[in-house]
Amino acid sequence: MGTGPSFGTSRWAELEDRIHYLDFGGPPDGPVVVAVHGLGGSALNWLAIAPWLTGEWRLLALDLAGHGLTRTRGRRAGVAANRLLLHRFVERVAGRPVILLGNSMGGMISLLEAAASPETVAGLVLLDAAASFGPALPDPLVASVFALYTMPWLGTVAMARRRALPAETAVGLVFRLCCADPSRVPADIVAEHVRLARHRAELEHADRDFLQAARSVVRTAAGMPYRAAIRSVRAPTLLVHGDRDRLVPVAASHALARHHPSWRLVVMEGVGHVPQLEAPRETAAAVLRWLATVASAVDPARHPLASQA
Repeated sequence: MGTGPSFGTSRWAELEDRIHYLDFGGPPDGPVVVAVHGLGGSALNWLAIAPWLTGEWRLLALDLAGHGLTRTRGRRAGVAANRLLLHRFVERVAGRPVILLGNSMGGMISLLEAAASPETVAGLVLLDAAASFGPALPDPLVASVFALYTMPWLGTVAMARRRALPAETAVGLVFRLCCADPSRVPADIVAEHVRLARHRAELEHADRDFLQAARSVVRTAAGMPYRAAIRSVRAPTLLVHGDRDRLVPVAASHALARHHPSWRLVVMEGVGHVPQLEAPRETAAAVLRWLATVASAVDPARHPLASQA
């Protein structure tokens, strides 16, 4: 891991099992933000944006089960299991209502947490969140890859082929898929992702955990319970979406904004699926502008959980 302040402090929480997270610091009296990465990602996905947020927020970024340095160890790596993991993390590590900052699958998990346990969520910031399928489908190549993952034997073969690639190649392919312009991601942050990819290539069950999570995302996105959960969310919410996202079309966030007219939508031009890595300064500026307009609504001191403490 990096040693500079922007790389955060590596910590572990004991929540039934060990959960790894990065503590990026920030003002102790400011809002607590818990960042939730996407499928195949990790807490490293927040390295680029962290320095732009911690002037006003305390930022924690966890590794979900089966991702980053958090092992499953008998747990599952799917959406429902990781929603429960996030819930325990917020209750026991943050200790007060938080703003959830979720990207892709992390946005899906954050929405589900806000629906299931609204007392823990003061607000939501959703970056290219994995919403319900429709009104638009992802890029045909992306759709075919996810279809492959859902097939028991072919998915296993595909993961074995990916594992055989050098870490630099595998990480490069992911950034080319997720970014409109991968060169925007700083080289030192790419290097951190390569180091983690080398580590995960040596872990038992890493492929199984990824496939389990991928299949869970597909099932969740296609299900009516997820749509009902989205409709029930009442937390103040900001949607940020890259208009060149190949995995989750920007139409998905437009649909969310239509269902919830009070939610603000910011479309990032020329940006792909991970705006926090590709355009961190611009993404942080949009987030902080939103926070200034809803500061009282997301104040933990006004939230029901705070009065129960």
